[in-house]
Amino acid sequence: MRISSFTLPLLFLAVSFTLAGKVQAENKASTGVGTVRSLFVLPSSPKEGRDPFFPESTRTKDVTPTAVHTVEISSLKVPGISGPPGHLLAIINNHTFAVGDEGEVLTPTGRVNLRCLEINPDHVLVLVNGQVHRINLESQ
Repeated sequence: MRISSFTLPLLFLAVSFTLAGKVQAENKASTGVGTVRSLFVLPSSPKEGRDPFFPESTRTKDVTPTAVHTVEISSLKVPGISGPPGHLLAIINNHTFAVGDEGEVLTPTGRVNLRCLEINPDHVLVLVNGQVHRINLESQ
C-alpha cells in the first residue's frame, strides 16, 4: 500500500487539530472557565490602588453624578397617530414611534431620550427620565 505525499500531511493536521481540541476541552473542564480576560477598573481614590500603566499619575475616576436633563413635557407634541388597531404608530416631535421604541427627539431645551410605552387613539404614554407622561393628540 502506497501513501501519497499529499495524504500524509493532511493526516498529520487532522490528528493535531483533534488533539488540540481535546486538550482545550480538558483545560476548560478543569478550570470551569473558557477564555479569561483581564479587566482594569480605574480606582476612585488613591487608597483603592493606582493605575498600573501610569503609576505616578494622580488622576482618579470621576465620580461626580451627571445632572439629569429637565424636560418641559409641554414641548413634546403628538400631531398624529396612524396604523391598524393592533399596530399603532405615533409621531412625537417629527419622529415616528411604535410601542417599545426608544429614541431622541428634538425640543426647544435640547435633545430628549424617550421610550414609547403605549399608543391609544387619543393619547400616547412615554417614559422620560424615569417618569411616565401622557401626551394627548393635538387637535387640528
